[in-house]
Amino acid sequence: MEFRHLGRSGLMISEIAYGNWLTHGSQVEEDAALACVRAALDAGITTFDTADVYAQTRAESVLGRALKDERREGLEIFTKVYFPTGPGANDRGLGRKHIMESIDNSLRRLQTDYVDLYQAHRYDASVPLEETMEAFADVVHSGRALYIGVSEWTADQIREGHALARELHFPLVSSQPQYSMLWRVIEDEIVPTCEELGLGQIVWSPIAQGVLTGKYAPGAPLPAGSRATDDKGGATFVGRFLQDEVLERVQRLRPLADQAGLSLAQLAVAWVLQNPNVSAAIIGASRPEQVTENVKAAGIKLDADLMEAVDGVLDPVVERDPAKAGRV
Repeated sequence: MEFRHLGRSGLMISEIAYGNWLTHGSQVEEDAALACVRAALDAGITTFDTADVYAQTRAESVLGRALKDERREGLEIFTKVYFPTGPGANDRGLGRKHIMESIDNSLRRLQTDYVDLYQAHRYDASVPLEETMEAFADVVHSGRALYIGVSEWTADQIREGHALARELHFPLVSSQPQYSMLWRVIEDEIVPTCEELGLGQIVWSPIAQGVLTGKYAPGAPLPAGSRATDDKGGATFVGRFLQDEVLERVQRLRPLADQAGLSLAQLAVAWVLQNPNVSAAIIGASRPEQVTENVKAAGIKLDADLMEAVDGVLDPVVERDPAKAGRV
């Protein structure tokens, strides 16, 4: 495993992080979830990403149980706040009440005194940004989080939030967007803004919800048990990539992966890690062997010819529209 600074902060994180968005407490039974976390730890992953809303708060609890006997100083634990976690009018969003209650609930479920990174899961236009950032400042100054990040914010939102964070004397250090060979909407505006301000990207879905593994064949039925057949949310995100033209071009990446001595999934993860503004790529898993295989992308350097060849294959089906950044 190799490690990178999270943006220009002093925090070092594993360049491959383990996330439990659609697995722990949802798709995967707890024994399998614990085995996946064990495989991640054994592979050298120290960075773990979750959110209060995942599996209606159960994902945080599973991760807390999985990590409770590990040396806390050797881990980087990330979580998020924004989406509804209860029935009340204040059980959602980035208002002060929800943030202050949510951080305490997340710490209880994660069985830790602090998180290394607390992230705004989306931008909340219904709350003054000053209120949100003042609440995050209090979370940091109270020691309940070391750093603050955002997820799926636009470049303008990041810039405004960063300015307030500086005024309030807390570190806004990261952006967590969707990013893959097929979904590159952050490249034109988000990445340059974050490079300027010192934020790093922690990218989710580097294998495009499994499409870049090559398991979805054009014209073929969806594989049983795959993300595309998941009724807990996965199918919504993967659907945009399930056109035959996209799937056919993904199959054409196989010779390039073979040339590099990688699986298609490893090639996809290694590809996002070539972007110097990417601090980590988040992988998920329903089986330990998926972790073991995908983590082999760590430390891989893809040569310029291979990167160009990937572009040549995928270019007609790549989504690049910067207007879609922050809209997931």
